[in-house]
Amino acid sequence: MAQQLLMPKATAVWLVDNTSLSFEQIADFCTMHPLEVKAIADGESAQGIKGLDPIMTGQLNRDEIERGEKDGKYKLKLAAPKVRVPETKRKGPRYTPVSKRQDRPNAILWLVRNHPELKDAQISRLVGTTKNTIEQIRERTHWNSANLTPMDPVTLGLCSQIDLDLEVEKATRDMPPRAEDLAEEERLLSAAQTQNWAPQERSSANDEDEIDEAAVFAKLSSMRREEPEEDEDDGR
Repeated sequence: MAQQLLMPKATAVWLVDNTSLSFEQIADFCTMHPLEVKAIADGESAQGIKGLDPIMTGQLNRDEIERGEKDGKYKLKLAAPKVRVPETKRKGPRYTPVSKRQDRPNAILWLVRNHPELKDAQISRLVGTTKNTIEQIRERTHWNSANLTPMDPVTLGLCSQIDLDLEVEKATRDMPPRAEDLAEEERLLSAAQTQNWAPQERSSANDEDEIDEAAVFAKLSSMRREEPEEDEDDGR
């Protein structure tokens, strides 16, 4: 991986203000056009950009600048980095050793049967196969379908349990819960079970209400019969 200059425009601003390097040298070092560097020197460009010292960042040496100031044709070179950052690997199909490639169809069959929620791309990442092979195993058109045996890819060493769990979690994240996964009390009853349930409850509640109302009216009627007798006694 080729080393690149950090913040080239800010570095060019600093070199213009603090060195006597030519526009061509600064432009070559900062991967810019000489006219852009001239515009920076004239104040027509990069206004408000604070200069970045390449010596402080370790991308340029003081001796390198002095050498460039003495020789107008000298091209500045980036200093070797003190810390090597490993190059990130490009994501691609999982590599499967030659000795285990014959087990991939069995692993695909196991994933298709036990995790139907997985997409072809996820299965391809897990066992390092192609979508065409997965489709052939799904449709039983694979040349060796009669001899395939479902086998766990983790046991076969084609993928880790963590990778398998992550792919299953991604596949089931947006899926609605299945009926068998719901608790017994959370399941919805069928229409045949619920069509007569509500009226029965209402009728029992109405019977209780009628009994309560009859008792209340009986008490009120007895109280009304007693009140006139008390009034007559008071008059006498």
